[in-house]
Amino acid sequence: MHRYEVLRFPLITEKTTILQSQRKYAFEVAREANKQQVREAVETVFKINVAKVNMMMVPGKQHRVGRRQVLGPSWKKAIVTLKPGDKIELFEGV
Repeated sequence: MHRYEVLRFPLITEKTTILQSQRKYAFEVAREANKQQVREAVETVFKINVAKVNMMMVPGKQHRVGRRQVLGPSWKKAIVTLKPGDKIELFEGV
């Protein structure tokens, strides 16, 4: 998997904006990606140093469509902690 295919898009929520003060940024990543691939992708794309990567699978939610209940897709989330002094300019001012 190529480094630019690992990161899908940044997650910008109320909780993730609070985590930015702790140098933590959240991304939706490819399901096949591992921690090392996420680390390399973030360092390559944003040209910063990564201290730690935490990953989790987010289960899909159930939705009602007519009389049926359908399950939405599961996805993988990565929370990237940066080394002191680094920040991602993309998230600034959001």
